[in-house]
Amino acid sequence: MAEPALVYEKKDGVAVLRMNRPEVRNAMNAEMFCRLADAWKDVHSDPGVRCAILTGTGDEAFCAGGDLDGFIPMMMGVKPPRDEWDQRVKDDFDIIFRGLLRSYDVYKPIIAAVNGHSYAGGTEILQVTDIRVVADDARLAISEVKRSLFPMGGSTARLVRQIPWAVAMEILLTGEPISAQEALRVGLVNKVVPRGRVMDEAMRYAQILAENGPVAVQAVKQSVLAGSGLSIEDALAKEMEIGIPVSSTEDAREGPRAFKEKRRPVYKGR
Repeated sequence: MAEPALVYEKKDGVAVLRMNRPEVRNAMNAEMFCRLADAWKDVHSDPGVRCAILTGTGDEAFCAGGDLDGFIPMMMGVKPPRDEWDQRVKDDFDIIFRGLLRSYDVYKPIIAAVNGHSYAGGTEILQVTDIRVVADDARLAISEVKRSLFPMGGSTARLVRQIPWAVAMEILLTGEPISAQEALRVGLVNKVVPRGRVMDEAMRYAQILAENGPVAVQAVKQSVLAGSGLSIEDALAKEMEIGIPVSSTEDAREGPRAFKEKRRPVYKGR
């Protein structure tokens, strides 16, 4: 029996989504998009999940983007659907965008553990993650223009908001890869570590996030997403709207109480 295109596991409040097509550098096919969309929905709705890690199988690639040999021709109508996953995408095109988190918001923090090269859709989905750990020998690119394709995973909207305009435009228009060190320098990623330490560092972040008050953490992310693109006045109003209810939660009482009693807080997510 073939392994799934995405391995999804949950343990101790941390969900791990592992893109699992190492034979094609974890290129995204219909099955992977469908499984990603289903997994993100579960991450968002499962109260036991505090944060998620997105990574890839193997040490050659995080994700090479869309499968140019099978998936892209099918979506262009050149090839017919080959299986139930292709048919599911054909019947519900938006599932691609939900898988890429282009049309679906997850308020729980998402950590990217970039274990190898990341191209096209791999670097597009990277932009929706909140904390990014990258292997020191990885290269990143939004390479769609090299194939006369458009990066429809959100990069033309997101990248210029995350890094300087000129750098973003160079990445988008040339399709040329940048090194992990350059990605760190321009602020696209948080941490560059040796290849063998990527998941360890991602898990270190995950454990910190999982121990924080989940109501507050999720409300902070929700506020950031809701305020993006708004005027400062409207964003501040949205912050108050989302933030004030947090102060009346059980967890908001537990945090200061635990600090006063010199013990670890026990958060219940309510």
